[in-house]
Amino acid sequence: MINTRAIFVLILVLSLWSGKAFGQLSISNELGIITGPAGFFTDYGERYNLRNNLENEGFGVGLVHYINFAFKGECSCRPTKLWFTKHFRIRNEIDYLQSKLDHYGPIAQKNTESGRQLRAMHGKTQVIEAGTSLEYHLFGIREARDFAVLFAPYISLGVHYVHYKPSAFSELGPLDSPKVLFPTFEDGLFLEDGNTFAILGSAGLRYRLGRFNDLQIEARAIYYDTDKLEGLDVQGPQNKFNDFVLWFNIGYIYYLDF
Repeated sequence: MINTRAIFVLILVLSLWSGKAFGQLSISNELGIITGPAGFFTDYGERYNLRNNLENEGFGVGLVHYINFAFKGECSCRPTKLWFTKHFRIRNEIDYLQSKLDHYGPIAQKNTESGRQLRAMHGKTQVIEAGTSLEYHLFGIREARDFAVLFAPYISLGVHYVHYKPSAFSELGPLDSPKVLFPTFEDGLFLEDGNTFAILGSAGLRYRLGRFNDLQIEARAIYYDTDKLEGLDVQGPQNKFNDFVLWFNIGYIYYLDF
């Protein structure tokens, strides 16, 4: 499990660092919006079932803010020649993700009581998360901005604070009624709102659209420090992992300082 106290301290330090320490450096800012499909890997359906992974697809949207040190906003010149300032951005963002969830797989397809219970159960989860990432760009940030390269690949690693809101219902009746809930889920249904942390890794590509803007394409994996993101926490050998999300998004980035 992730050490949530250590992560909270890390977020606080990064926030203070970017908000105060960076305020005394020559930095430039960028704003953007991202959106795209998000695949939720939870206790709904079987994790490695192709249909389950495709059907339980939601979407996400996010507002992002970048801090870079590759050039001064007031003069568009390079403040330093340090390797860090040339290749790294600090990325702050707030995201909203949601998905409707159903059970797919061999057991759910059977014409048995267990199959009917699974097919009749429907869920939904909503996630709001915010945090900071460190983003490494393969080519120099200034070089990409000045059109020396049009395609600028990057990778990032970050941490987010997460609030999640799961819900569920069954077509057979209340989920706490006998013979409605799939037996494996007994004592494993948690539909209360909750908070947790997440570690996320991304890989993406920026394309220079013009002097002040970029198009961004990204793939992201988000690992949550909980197995209750969708309201189910099944105890058993079939449930070895916490919930995670694969998010493919496209974004538009605008340079505020140029």
